[in-house]
Amino acid sequence: MNENKSLNQMELKIKALSINESFARATVAGFCLQLNPSVDELTDIKTAVSEAVTNSIVHAYPKSYKTDNLDIVIKAKIIDDETIEIEINDFGVGIKNLEEAKKPFYTTKPDQERSGMGFTVMESFMDSVEVTNLLSGGLKVVLTKKINNQGAQKIRNIN
Repeated sequence: MNENKSLNQMELKIKALSINESFARATVAGFCLQLNPSVDELTDIKTAVSEAVTNSIVHAYPKSYKTDNLDIVIKAKIIDDETIEIEINDFGVGIKNLEEAKKPFYTTKPDQERSGMGFTVMESFMDSVEVTNLLSGGLKVVLTKKINNQGAQKIRNIN
């Protein structure tokens, strides 16, 4: 995530439970409203966040994984008048082969009827998607999208 500057930012920490996916999606969507996105732009962001969080819930913490930290941390920043950056971090097993995992239809859980389209979906709805294995374990996904409306100017006028 761009740590240099932002007009506004938020951070949300949730347990990696499927019930929390919709909460994460709604929270990020609510934060994005200050940019005055179109319904389509907001839907794109919600879909990409949903995919990233669901990937963490389903893949980061297998039952054999020994840790008490089953968290997902979501950070969102309004970078400028038109750009939102959303970072989703988990602290699980990471992905052994990122390039293979990014390919359409690749899944490690075909028995659970997983389509293997998570990264493809994220990439189709966002302007950029960066995926990084963390040295400490886990995965970082950074989603960036430019919003065509100029609602962030309202933030600057308030400050």
